[in-house]
Amino acid sequence: MKIGVPKEIKNNESRVALTPGGARTLVSNGHTVFVETHAGENSGFSDEQYVKAGAQILSTAVEVFALAEMIMKVKEPIKSEYKHIRPNQLVFTYFHFASEKELTLAMMESGAVCLAYETVERADRTLPLLIPMSEVAGRMSIQEGAKYLEKPKGGKGILLGGVPGVKPANVLVLGGGIVGTQAALMAAGLGAHVTIADISLQRLRYLSEIMPANVDTLMSSTSNIEDILPHTDLVIGAVLIPGAKAPHLITRDMLKLMQPGSVLVDVAIDQGGCFETSHPTTHADPVYEVDGILHYCVANIPGAVPFTSTLALTNATLPYAVLLANMGWEEACAKHDDLRKGLNIVNGQVVCKAVAETFGL
Repeated sequence: MKIGVPKEIKNNESRVALTPGGARTLVSNGHTVFVETHAGENSGFSDEQYVKAGAQILSTAVEVFALAEMIMKVKEPIKSEYKHIRPNQLVFTYFHFASEKELTLAMMESGAVCLAYETVERADRTLPLLIPMSEVAGRMSIQEGAKYLEKPKGGKGILLGGVPGVKPANVLVLGGGIVGTQAALMAAGLGAHVTIADISLQRLRYLSEIMPANVDTLMSSTSNIEDILPHTDLVIGAVLIPGAKAPHLITRDMLKLMQPGSVLVDVAIDQGGCFETSHPTTHADPVYEVDGILHYCVANIPGAVPFTSTLALTNATLPYAVLLANMGWEEACAKHDDLRKGLNIVNGQVVCKAVAETFGL
């Protein structure tokens, strides 16, 4: 199979979909790998490393899209890339269709086969291709939240971990999945007082067993969230419904319960965001203020640490990429249920129930 890796062109997206090591593995399986020149540069991988691994370097994305049977990306195609995607071409990337109708309609019109990293799902309900970036995003959310709590950044001027004689910050994490767990552990490690909320009592029991002593668990409900917000300095939105739009757990009216200079970090922004006042931002312009509350809603948080993120992503995606290349997408998806669940759009038809229901398709 001919596999193409174009350079990511979304704002401040420095990751690349495949490391030179990953390219070597695909080439050793008898496949041809085309990499756009400088695609890996911002992640720390040179064209020379890809050539040494057996890949071919092409000068433009147009050439990569034209020659490849399977496109491997990190982020969803943006408008300028739509025209390069053709019928029956397999596009393997993060799509997050439920949060973007224009993208959904464009991919339907393209006739491509869209296999989304975020809906590949194992029998145990885990999401193997979302986990590595969720781990990065969860940890990064605390770093960014701590930074924007600083007064020069517009925050209330509180140190996350406090100091002897001064109480630490209060952090509320909404969602006890991978993002939420990593965020809570990171915040707790810095010394903050953390509350992690979820709707699953079973998950809360598990978290109460594994979390440090400075982490409390809370059943997630509107009443409980309203009760805790007045004492919360940093909120991490980490709610995920696979393939579907995230629910709004904090409304605009609820912002009035918080102290000015508090910070919201919406890690669920790829799926529409879990705060009513959220809208996507970029690494170049990451925050905005609503009613005195800072909102950090960067849609590609792991892109800020591309070396770590690219390695972690390739570790997860490469086994699936090999299956798709060796068998073709139809046979691979027929034989591997986890890959089949990754199919979102096939030849103009939406085949993911959550996406279809979101847009009434």
